[in-house]
Amino acid sequence: MGKMTVLALRAVLVVLLAGSVFVQTVMVALLANDLEDLDGDLAHLRTPILVITVLGLLTVQVTLVSVWRLVTMVRRGTVFSHGAFRYVHIVIGALVAAALLLFTLGVLLAPGEAVPPGIVLLMGGGVLAILGVALIVLVLRMLLAQAVARDVEAAQMKAELDEVI
Repeated sequence: MGKMTVLALRAVLVVLLAGSVFVQTVMVALLANDLEDLDGDLAHLRTPILVITVLGLLTVQVTLVSVWRLVTMVRRGTVFSHGAFRYVHIVIGALVAAALLLFTLGVLLAPGEAVPPGIVLLMGGGVLAILGVALIVLVLRMLLAQAVARDVEAAQMKAELDEVI
């Protein structure tokens, strides 16, 4: 991976991480203020909505930091090692957690007339999309495992060849 590609990806990651921190600090506070005006039958949803929002943003931040670490490994040429699996597993776990949080939010908002059914259906589609991305990362993890195995095999063959020579 070229220096410009790594630099561009890191710039995007920094902007996304800064944006998520801004949303977590400023926008969640504004959301909390807006949720204070909920009707009596929806007032019990204020805390779960805020907790799910903060935890959802946390899953985004964990994913961004893990991708940063993987990009660092790519730049150093150490991505084809067993250490990379830790970050890939963290990304998969964060994606599954995000899907579960969105599903929980949909379940909380589904009963009653306050939220249109189409919004809840969109949340269900979002859950499927997030799980689909998690499955794609899982497939990429399998490809990484094959690459690591090939790298280990190549190193062993080179060592054997060096002994013969």
